[in-house]
Amino acid sequence: LGFFSYYTVSMGEITTTGPVPIDSLFIYRPDKRLEVWRFFFYMVLHAGWIHLLFNLLVQVLVGLPLEMVHGSLRIGTVYMAGVLAGSLGTSVFDTDVYLVGASGGVYALLAAHLSNVLLNYNQMEFGLVRLAGIFIIASADVGFAIYDRYAAEQQGLPVSYVAHLTGALAGLTIGLLVLKNFEQKLHEQLLWWVSLGVYAACTLFAVLFNVFNY
Repeated sequence: LGFFSYYTVSMGEITTTGPVPIDSLFIYRPDKRLEVWRFFFYMVLHAGWIHLLFNLLVQVLVGLPLEMVHGSLRIGTVYMAGVLAGSLGTSVFDTDVYLVGASGGVYALLAAHLSNVLLNYNQMEFGLVRLAGIFIIASADVGFAIYDRYAAEQQGLPVSYVAHLTGALAGLTIGLLVLKNFEQKLHEQLLWWVSLGVYAACTLFAVLFNVFNY
């Protein structure tokens, strides 16, 4: 909110799709990949008040319930893993776009609910109902993001949807690693190692891609 307010005042613009501070030190840009902080800090910028409002609502409605159960450190880890996965995934699979927004972290929180259900289904009330609601919301937003990606490209302002998908993958895998498991079983220990391997392999590949394919 603070960053959005600052750029709104300094650029004298507020619309459903702006302001987009393309010259900000925080925006992820494919031509500025050596400035590694951009892979994290792009999350503080947003492209318009609708983008900002959606991410804030999900953080409050989805993030807070998880945080109340699993604690701030665990949920913060999931969130930041999603942010990093969003920018790394975009740098590999959608190389021409600039990136702003907390969507990577937000989708990590959404996917972490799936991790929570997988780990603690027996202790959870209405687990399937919760998952259905999250799936509907996430599917609608991803569908809109995909449409917006190619519609906006025709106007010279491509928008990435890859950050949504890779953020969700990070939320699922890191969620299985760090969320509290109130009834640990042997197969869930195997699931833990599989999740660790998937996230580590994807992250390592994306980092090496950026190093050797600059």
